[in-house]
Amino acid sequence: MIKALSNITKIPELRNRILFTLGLLAVYRLGVFVTTPGVNRAVMSDVIAQQSGFLGLFNLFSGGALEQLSVFALGIMPYITASIILQLLAVVVPKLNELKQDTQGRKKITQYTRYGTVLLSIIQGTAMAFYLENLNDSFRGLLTAQESSWGFRFVTVISLTTGTAFIMWLGEQITERGIGNGISLIIMAGIVADFPGGVMNTLAKFQRGEIEVLPALLLLVIVVGVVAFICFMERAQRRIPVQYTRRAEGRKSYAGKTSYLPLRVNTSGVIPPIFASSMLIFPTTVAGFFPQSRFASAIQGALNPVDWRYNILYIGLIVFFCFFYTAVTFDPVDVADNMKRRGGFIPGIRAGKKTAEYIDYVLTRITFGGSLYLSAICVMPILLLIYFNVPFQFGGTSLLIVVSVGLDTVSQIEQHLITRHYDGLTGPRGPRIRGRRSG
Repeated sequence: MIKALSNITKIPELRNRILFTLGLLAVYRLGVFVTTPGVNRAVMSDVIAQQSGFLGLFNLFSGGALEQLSVFALGIMPYITASIILQLLAVVVPKLNELKQDTQGRKKITQYTRYGTVLLSIIQGTAMAFYLENLNDSFRGLLTAQESSWGFRFVTVISLTTGTAFIMWLGEQITERGIGNGISLIIMAGIVADFPGGVMNTLAKFQRGEIEVLPALLLLVIVVGVVAFICFMERAQRRIPVQYTRRAEGRKSYAGKTSYLPLRVNTSGVIPPIFASSMLIFPTTVAGFFPQSRFASAIQGALNPVDWRYNILYIGLIVFFCFFYTAVTFDPVDVADNMKRRGGFIPGIRAGKKTAEYIDYVLTRITFGGSLYLSAICVMPILLLIYFNVPFQFGGTSLLIVVSVGLDTVSQIEQHLITRHYDGLTGPRGPRIRGRRSG
């Protein structure tokens, strides 16, 4: 491992990419502590401490920015929501589907996503401004500006929208010029930053006797077991054998070879829980516009993470997005056609349509298993919170994001090393770490 880490410094491009990524992540973490004008961050921290549940989950994905009421308080969720909307529209709008087929079209879709991000940020920023004014009635001193002032609302919307746009820009720069997926790394950075505080809070509860010895040991076993289980499932594959026929080029004849088509159990990665969380956060944001409405209050109550209705919807959305994202990123018909053109076939399966149907059948089965795995991991925070009074950052969703994004990033670093004839991070004889887009 030490030798592998030293090899990173010998590759200027890889070293610069890693330093660039770390630098932009540091900028993001510094921006978390820039408070929105007109808000008392100390009082807002007390609000988050007293009103867990939905606010705790939102604070987790914003990397603690909501607790500070930072200019980054909206986090990257507006960007993710805009991406979801465009991907859904691409399924039903032929024009958008055509744009995805070429480079210029994808650039245009990226531009539409940016516009959608700004629009959603304005909507959520306006809801946040009204929500803060409503909270100020219960937590006096939360707002240092004049209450119910349109000036305060305007500044809040501009600050939060600009912060989200800046985070989006940071993520795109990391993806293009750094290492790993920028948006995923930003989410992971926010979660990891909360880990030390979560450990200290848990230790403090243990010292005060709020958590007994046996539950504490059980919690430790659960956390270690969940990490190991996530690593195993993220690398799990269903390998379909592929046989290639003998081919001739001029006077030379090449014997057929046997390969395999790797289908990952969790093809969609961490996208489904992130998409599902974003979709459930949006209705509560809209409900914040109507603080006096009973219907809006009922929506906010139903979409509280400790409520069983929230968890049913959460699981349903995770399963849906597992199948949806897999269908968007993996086309069995296209794979079968490419296989047929190269002279490949699955033993016992006729090439062409039958091969596509077989691949789709296998992919549907393993995707269903992967969706159950994601659902089980993501509802674990609720069980930990209810039965062990443990904060969200030790839950399955955060661990899933941290482990999955970590494996993906390490995989990209390892590919840089192997391409330049260096040993990977696991050594010359160690297993290769498969990223989310391997195979």
